[in-house]
Amino acid sequence: MEQWKCVICGYIYSPEKGDPEGDIQAGTSFEDLPENWICPICGAGKEEFTKE
Repeated sequence: MEQWKCVICGYIYSPEKGDPEGDIQAGTSFEDLPENWICPICGAGKEEFTKE
């Protein structure tokens, strides 16, 4: 699966892991994240992520 990187802090969103702290289940693609999802490290929006 593709990974997405926050250009602000470098956090990597991996769909295989999801975002347990943000209540996002493993297997959730980046495209399927809610529009209001934010980076769990720095709070940046989805628009601040680039595909790795």
